[in-house]
Amino acid sequence: MRIIFIGAPGTGKGTQATLTANEYNIPNVSAGDILRHTILKNDTFSKKIKNIIDQGQLVDDEFISSLIKQRLEQKDCHTGFLLDGFPRTLSQANFMKQWKIKIDYVIEFTASLQTIIERIKGRRIHLKSGRIYHIKFKPPKIEGIDDFTGQQLDIRTDDTEDNIKKRILEYQKMTIPLIEYYKKEQITGNVNFLTINADNSTLEINKKLKNALNT
Repeated sequence: MRIIFIGAPGTGKGTQATLTANEYNIPNVSAGDILRHTILKNDTFSKKIKNIIDQGQLVDDEFISSLIKQRLEQKDCHTGFLLDGFPRTLSQANFMKQWKIKIDYVIEFTASLQTIIERIKGRRIHLKSGRIYHIKFKPPKIEGIDDFTGQQLDIRTDDTEDNIKKRILEYQKMTIPLIEYYKKEQITGNVNFLTINADNSTLEINKKLKNALNT
């Protein structure tokens, strides 16, 4: 099974991606995780990428597409994968089309701005592993500390309310054409496209998702 998750930051798609990848035993290919690992290299190029992200901007389409392509060419992705956060733009979708990879499902997650802000402002991250906690919905056992390593959790520098709103506007601007593209792909029978309301609890969202994928 080859699945794409599309959704603004804070819609919970990362959480659902982890659950779904485990459910179907397929690799969870997260564009965000790939970028974070690139940033941790701490060279001149990675610092440039970090600066772009910290300003709430999106990384160049060709660059992120090349990183994703390298990941999908790895052996564990040959029989299926879940793409979280890619493609985000029509240009990125066109790169995927050139790779001639058949996609089975495209799932769009939607949520209100109020829900998104609450989720993102309470988010805490263990940078090395990519594990995500939330002070309200998924707190660590010890406040501010990763459950597995005992290391400090971080708040992403772009997780401020102003940056969140900026990222949502940027997301909407770039993603509306992408959504229309996949809706047309569904009409022609190339993909199954579904929209899920992500304002609900993690359990409720996951139940809807399972029903959709098992239909």
